[in-house]
Amino acid sequence: MSLSAQGTASPETVWQRCADVDQWASRSPQIEAVHSAGRHLSPGLSGTVESVAGIRAAFVVEAVDDDRRTWAWRVRLGPVQIRLHHEVRPQDRGGATSLTMRGPRPVLLAYAPLACLALHRLVQP
Repeated sequence: MSLSAQGTASPETVWQRCADVDQWASRSPQIEAVHSAGRHLSPGLSGTVESVAGIRAAFVVEAVDDDRRTWAWRVRLGPVQIRLHHEVRPQDRGGATSLTMRGPRPVLLAYAPLACLALHRLVQP
């Protein structure tokens, strides 16, 4: 499943919002907190994302390409695992972001509205 959003925030700003783990909760309505040793995206970074409902899901960042502004991570909650690939790119008057998700379809369908909202928040000034 793929989602995308575009807005007036510059690609550099959007990428910084993705790369700074401390900003995830301010842009993603489903995330209350991120618990990890590192605060900047890097391959192998792991920890947990805590939802607003107090549920904690383990994550591992699998790949980061600062030059291409892409990153991929794996999130697991019990037996359910999803893989997410993010991309930030320039758009006419700002930046755009896309998210490709792989996992059980019912989980992706439930997560998609929150992910869409987070993507739109990322690209706004």
